[in-house]
Amino acid sequence: MIEKNRVEKLIKEYISDKDIFLVDVKVSSTNKISVLANKRDGITIDDCVMISRYLESSLDREEEDFELQVSSSGLDMPFLVREQYEMNIGKRVSVIDNEGKKYKGILASLTDEGFDLKCNKRERGKRKQEVSVPFCFNDVRSVKVVITFKQ
Repeated sequence: MIEKNRVEKLIKEYISDKDIFLVDVKVSSTNKISVLANKRDGITIDDCVMISRYLESSLDREEEDFELQVSSSGLDMPFLVREQYEMNIGKRVSVIDNEGKKYKGILASLTDEGFDLKCNKRERGKRKQEVSVPFCFNDVRSVKVVITFKQ
């Protein structure tokens, strides 16, 4: 079986001098390798192809056969790495904390331990007020970009 650590090391070696960052790597027991990568300004198909070619040339199919898929982390996927938070500052996100409570707001800023979310909060009998809600990375189950269609 191909080891996940080996695949991660090869990818990090390839992207070390590029603006690409690794989001996730999965290797199944049947050697199906799934790589998620991204760039701050959006990863292209060509970027994914180059990562795929690099991995293909670095792994020996004669030694162990494998299936390889390289793609971007989609908009519908939760954030897995800090760089995803960084590239989405100022965007509307949905947060689910570890207790299952949902929040929606603007990803305002990042700290070493977490992030701040600007939310509209309405108290009984009062107008909505914008409040800043701090989150620790360890206290959230998922954070996703909210997709909106403007007319």
